[in-house]
Amino acid sequence: QVQLAESGGGLVQAGGSLRLSCAASGIIFSLNTMSWYRQAPGKQRELVATSSSDSSTYYAVAVRGRFTISRDNAKNTVYLQMNSLKPEDTAVYYCKRSVGFDVYWGQGTQVTVSS
Repeated sequence: QVQLAESGGGLVQAGGSLRLSCAASGIIFSLNTMSWYRQAPGKQRELVATSSSDSSTYYAVAVRGRFTISRDNAKNTVYLQMNSLKPEDTAVYYCKRSVGFDVYWGQGTQVTVSS
């Protein structure tokens, strides 16, 4: 059974940092593309960052230079280090794993950035 457990969300002031974690189980982690998405109130869910099975990464323009995605295949965990946070980063952040068309989402963790 696939499980994704996100953690690390919370309330932080603008300019601060948070690190999100997503621990996976029930999958061969190293074969999966792991991604972070976010969804702000009243907005569509959007891609934040992706770490592919070959360790290549992709970032949305809005977070480049501030966020870093990384993965530890030995711990079956993907991280999102978020620095220089802005109020517009406030959202529920979701972890997603995918291999081809096989996709699974975590339940999300709230990140709130106060001005």
